[in-house]
Amino acid sequence: MTLRRRSFVQSVGAAALASAVPAAARGRGLAGSGDATLRSLLDRIFNDRMTQSPESATALGLDNGKNAALKSQLSGRSAADAARDLARAKRELAAIKAIDPATLAENARLDYDIVTYQLERSISGRERFSYGAAGGRYAPYRLTQLTGAYQDVPDFLDNQHRVRDVADADAYLARLEAFAKVLDQDSERQRADAARGVFAPDYILDTTLKQLAALRDQAPGATGLVTSFRAKLAAANLPPERAVQAEKIVADRIFPALDGQRALVSDLRSRATHDAGVWRLPDGEAYYAAAAEAATTTQLSGDEIHRIGLEQVAEISGRIDTILKAQGMGQGSVGARLVALNERPDQLFPNTDAGRAALLQSLRAQVKAMEQRLPEQFAAVPKAPVEVRRVPPAIQAGAPGGYYQAASLDGARPGIYYINLRDTFDRPKFGLATLSYHEAVPGHHLQVMLALESQDIPLIRRRGGFSGYSEGWALYTEQLADEMGMYDGDPLGQVGYLQSLLFRATRLVVDSGLHAKRWSREQATDYFIATTGIARGRSQGEIDRYTVWPGQACSYKIGHSVWVELRDEAKAKAGDKWDPRQFHDVLRRGAMPLDVLKRVVRARFS
Repeated sequence: MTLRRRSFVQSVGAAALASAVPAAARGRGLAGSGDATLRSLLDRIFNDRMTQSPESATALGLDNGKNAALKSQLSGRSAADAARDLARAKRELAAIKAIDPATLAENARLDYDIVTYQLERSISGRERFSYGAAGGRYAPYRLTQLTGAYQDVPDFLDNQHRVRDVADADAYLARLEAFAKVLDQDSERQRADAARGVFAPDYILDTTLKQLAALRDQAPGATGLVTSFRAKLAAANLPPERAVQAEKIVADRIFPALDGQRALVSDLRSRATHDAGVWRLPDGEAYYAAAAEAATTTQLSGDEIHRIGLEQVAEISGRIDTILKAQGMGQGSVGARLVALNERPDQLFPNTDAGRAALLQSLRAQVKAMEQRLPEQFAAVPKAPVEVRRVPPAIQAGAPGGYYQAASLDGARPGIYYINLRDTFDRPKFGLATLSYHEAVPGHHLQVMLALESQDIPLIRRRGGFSGYSEGWALYTEQLADEMGMYDGDPLGQVGYLQSLLFRATRLVVDSGLHAKRWSREQATDYFIATTGIARGRSQGEIDRYTVWPGQACSYKIGHSVWVELRDEAKAKAGDKWDPRQFHDVLRRGAMPLDVLKRVVRARFS
């Protein structure tokens, strides 16, 4: 999974944007008469959006110079903020559509198609569904184990807000003040949604309450909000007095906001049902259809997704069965044998600090080994490095098993591959390498940063997100690693890769099961464990994730199938002239809907 929180690439300023246009034009072939107009408009839209997404400015290291005020701000989460964003999106779409597509050369037309696709679907989703989020990623509930400022902001401040001088330190304090405000905004909007019956199931709210308690039930000075800040002040050789100010803000502003939010969630928990799917929400069946389309950028019904998943589960299970039998593991179902493999002592790191350190070191070795092989498949690799880090313990109870965070453009922060180590039993050795290829290289880090560092596409598109494209790519690279021979002599490692494919195929079944076929949490969890052999703790976390992010889990295997199909088509047409580096160079054109990707690749290899 990549880029867990909402984000938008921000501007480096008008001068930098102006200088980027000629460089881009040189790399994009002959220009159409409308190319410059479109590029100027897209850059202007990019700049306008910047002030509404200060977290992204910080994430990319662009909250400096004339944009320095952004480092003191957080994005607003009120209903008024949402209405303003929707109105702005409508203005943007109207301005883009005022340009005649016939005046655009090939690459500019691609920019036009992709940005209008995003805007049209974002606008239609937000107009139809007035609860939760229905723009990019669909998330029906404001407050869950994965959504809400209480979950996002502390992690953001710890991992992304840099403190190098007094101005940065004061900006941190300003953001602490803003944190209290956005907590109240989240509570207000969740309260409004709850009046329509829209709030998370009981088991989701149980985890949410645990995470709220982890943040709230300690002394103000012991919170990560303060201890992290204190460490940053010391590292920057700044006096510690501002940490005392931070402690006071936490005590006087943030804790009362958290108390109010916890009281709200406790009240919702007392009224919550156990039904898992969004079918129970207003216009819930349409919500799921729209969520699945937003995630996969394809139009598939819940029944179609379910059928595809069942077919792929059967095919991949057969491949695993063959390998396990060759390893002397032939008794029981594939899922049962995978459970047994997960339980073998030789496949487990100790669930201790030393065991976690050894696991992290193993991941770093896997990333390094793949980095040395990248030139075989890629003509260009990112300038930014990627590091492996543990998911912060404060949020690990509800966080995904692994995810990626992009590097900043100024080079101050690397790309980061996070892994959740709440229990090392959930991360057996035979499945680690394929996760490293997915989250780091050649998966998310390579795909995200090649686009982000490109000068050949507009800034508005460099970090554009299409889950079917990006998650499909990352899963495709797991297969690519197998084809490169990374598992030669390591049949259990290959089982880990195939289990990852099976895991994503099973997601199609359980996601559509929960939201289209009205499966219970227990039914989905039992099927997941029986099919994949993944430990119950991790499996339960996965099902809970699909509960609050409907459709998103479908993007991986749907996208993977499209990437493999296009690669195999291109390879067949190229014959003896096949060079995988040419095919993989499509990453430099940025993320796009899967149907657009098909058009681009087939035109390139026609």
